[in-house]
Amino acid sequence: MSKDQDHAQDDIKEKLLDAALMHVPFDGWSEVTFRAACQDADVSEVLAHAICPRGGVDLALSYHARGDSLMLERLKSADLTGLRFRDKVAAAVRFRLEAVDDKEAVRRGTTLLTLPQYAGDGVKAIWGTCDLIWEALGDGADDFNWYTKRASLAGVYSSTVLYWLGDDSLDHQATWDFLDRRIDNVMDFEKLKAGLQKNPLLKPLLAGPNWLAEQIKPPKPSGGLPGILNPKR
Repeated sequence: MSKDQDHAQDDIKEKLLDAALMHVPFDGWSEVTFRAACQDADVSEVLAHAICPRGGVDLALSYHARGDSLMLERLKSADLTGLRFRDKVAAAVRFRLEAVDDKEAVRRGTTLLTLPQYAGDGVKAIWGTCDLIWEALGDGADDFNWYTKRASLAGVYSSTVLYWLGDDSLDHQATWDFLDRRIDNVMDFEKLKAGLQKNPLLKPLLAGPNWLAEQIKPPKPSGGLPGILNPKR
């Protein structure tokens, strides 16, 4: 498929997504919403299903990806100079939530993507968001820490989204306080890990696990596997 065809399909998907958002609060990311979006956007259902084979599910994932793109744009323009790294992470998560223009669309998407048949898509979307945050903040991990950082942030992000969905405080201040507490919990755990590594009594016991962790590398950009073992050793 040519780049022009890719752009054309992306444009059609964006039109469908914009049209769908008018119906999501009432019908969720459903086939009913998808058909209505096709009609409103003047796109044939045959063409729309060719671009979004799973209909509303694919549009829900596109909506999530749109939020990720808006977050990255804001991260590029924001001045985070002088902030502690944990505060940069908190800012990125906040930017991601503030990119949402319709909380009900997220609520409906969360409900959909926690269903067993779509749970894998939901996990992939959250992991992708966390990966983008770490990459944007200059993460240089090239071992098992690449995974633990993203897993920890995925937990923080997921719990914060759920809290945010039910938060009616002024300017969502309760959510930002909740986010700070969750990040503090992660930082306390990282400090504990560092202390265990320095403990002379535990150091011999950790030699094996540490060696194995060093062999695990981040996934290759074009690879389909979750990771690789260091081929040089």
